[in-house]
Amino acid sequence: MTGHEPSTALPRRLLERPDVRAALAAHDFGTVFHVARTEAGISYSMIAAECGIKPERVGTLAKGHGRVTTFEKVVRIADALRIPGRLVGLSRRPWETTPEEDAMPERREFLKASAAASLAVGLPDLARPSSRGRVGRDLPEKLRQRTARLRRLDDVLGGGDTYRTYLGEYQSTRSLLRSRSYTEETGRGLLSVLAEQAQQAGWAAFDGGRHAEARGLYEASQKAAADAGDDALAGNALAFLAYQGLRGDRQDRQDAVQTAARSCATAGPDAVPRVRALLYERLAWAHAVAGQGDETERALGAARDALAEADGTPQPDWAAWVDETELQIMSGRCWTELNRPLRAVPVLEAALARYDDAHARDKALYLSWLADSYLTAGEIEQAASVTGRALDLSRGVASERPRERLAPVLRRLVEHQALPAVATVLEQARS
Repeated sequence: MTGHEPSTALPRRLLERPDVRAALAAHDFGTVFHVARTEAGISYSMIAAECGIKPERVGTLAKGHGRVTTFEKVVRIADALRIPGRLVGLSRRPWETTPEEDAMPERREFLKASAAASLAVGLPDLARPSSRGRVGRDLPEKLRQRTARLRRLDDVLGGGDTYRTYLGEYQSTRSLLRSRSYTEETGRGLLSVLAEQAQQAGWAAFDGGRHAEARGLYEASQKAAADAGDDALAGNALAFLAYQGLRGDRQDRQDAVQTAARSCATAGPDAVPRVRALLYERLAWAHAVAGQGDETERALGAARDALAEADGTPQPDWAAWVDETELQIMSGRCWTELNRPLRAVPVLEAALARYDDAHARDKALYLSWLADSYLTAGEIEQAASVTGRALDLSRGVASERPRERLAPVLRRLVEHQALPAVATVLEQARS
């Protein structure tokens, strides 16, 4: 960390404490404020001034009453207390100048802290659900909030790290549904959460190379969402199944296109904008992999139209990450797949310039499509440079997908290994 340090900057020794890390991962800033005052001598009034929070509110939070829930406030607190972004589920902050050259230990520590914190915020112990008692009607929302919090792990960790945590959440909720009593309305809420958790676990399984487990979880998610009457989640489960099906042969890809179209129809025209944008994005990708250019363009247009309707109304957390940058990246991926580098390169370059390296897995994946398009355009040295960046980012990430995506790019580069830039990146890949 360099530059001006605010008077509220937490000492490194406190940031390294397991209890503080667990509190940060859970966004339990009241505990953090209390520790800051009692062990670092930072007064509540100083915290209030730097964080833009009323002094009495800081004191209330420090007593364990209430929580910080808005993204903007989390960012303000992180910057004021100089809390590294990875500890609170944010990308690397502008004042963090040390690159994450070997981020694996920190990622794993973040996983442990977050998983522990998720069970320490007053929620039931779902690992051992009681066979007695009636579930309160507020439990589905509490579980949904915890699921959203744990989803942030996917920003910095691969499926090899998160799968067991996500699977455990799904299994705990499933056990609770089987062993406890609840009203019909609460049961529908729990089934909806179960569907969301199954998708989260399925995605981690897919990312970690556990494809059979992923399919089983997606199918279980679709059933739970349908039983809950949650059309948006049911549509998203179909979209996940379509995405996975694109890995197969030509017939599998054609089937995946139909499944992706069914996902949009299942969610329906009344789904909130970001959900529709997400499903149309995945439909566009299915068309692109199937080599259907006109259909790809129409689906991308539908995704853009849906995203343009977003007006700040609440969106489900599982679709909230869909924004203009993500749509640009998907567009570039589609044009790469359709061998149209003149369309792919500009949008990928522009979008990835805004994409934080802290999201190492995703950025490595997206760079692989950029490298692919540069190769198709005959820009070999540029392709080698981009591939090198992707290799650097993917190092230490517990995900199969960057390596899978980069393998064909590297095979194409072998044809040009006489070029020094290519020889360098091929040696980097071997090491």
